Amino acid sequence: MEIKFLPIEKHFLYSHLLFIVLCIIVLIVPFPLLIGMKLFILVLFYNLLILGFGVIKNHSIWIKLYFFVLFISLFQIFPDWYLSAQLEILVFPEDGFFKIGTVSAYMLGLWVIPLFIIGFISLRIKERYSIKIAYLSAILLSLIIFGLAEQSMWVFSWYPQNVFLLFDHLAIYIIIPEIILGFSSFYLFLKFKDNKIYFKIAIAFVVMLLYLGAANFFYFLIEKILVFNL
Repeated sequence: MEIKFLPIEKHFLYSHLLFIVLCIIVLIVPFPLLIGMKLFILVLFYNLLILGFGVIKNHSIWIKLYFFVLFISLFQIFPDWYLSAQLEILVFPEDGFFKIGTVSAYMLGLWVIPLFIIGFISLRIKERYSIKIAYLSAILLSLIIFGLAEQSMWVFSWYPQNVFLLFDHLAIYIIIPEIILGFSSFYLFLKFKDNKIYFKIAIAFVVMLLYLGAANFFYFLIEKILVFNL
C-alpha cells in the first residue's frame, strides 16, 4: 500500500535532508575551524531551520513542539553540568567553544535535535495509527537516537568516563534515563501543548528534573550496586 506524505511530513524530510547535507559539509570538509565552533554552527543552523520551516509553512503544531523541546534543551545544561562537574562521569573536552561551567555552550540547543525528531515522528504516528503505537515509537526512537549519539559523539564532543560501557563508548546507566527523557517529552507535550508558554516552561523544567533524577538513580543502581558487587 502506497503511503502518501502530507505537506508537513514532506517539510520534515526536506529540512532534515538539508541538515544532513550541511553536517557532511561542515564535519568532513577541512574548514579551519575547531570542532566546537563547527558543532555550534550545526546546532544553530538546525534550530533556525526548524523554526523557519515552521513559521514559513505555518505549521502550528510544529512550532509548538519546537519551542517545547527548546525549553527542555536549555534546562538540560544542568544535568550535563552535574554529571560532568559533580559525579565526574561525563567529559566535555576543550573543543574551541566557550563553556557554561564544564559544559560546551552549544549543548543549550543541541538537545533540540533528538527531541524534535522523536516528538515529530511520534506525533505523525499518532495521527496515522494510534496513541499506543505513538508511545511505543517514542520509546524505540529514544533508544535508537540517543544510543547512536552516545556511541558516536565521542569523536566530536562529550564522552563518558569511570562508568560501565557497552560497545566501548555507550554508558549503560544513561540508557533508561534518555528513554525516559524522550518519552516524557512527547507525553507531556501531548498533554500540555495548548497551555500558556510559561506553563510549558515549567513542564520543561519538570522533564529536566525527571531526567536528572533518573540519571542519578540508574548511576547509583548500576555503578555503585550492580557493578561494585560483580
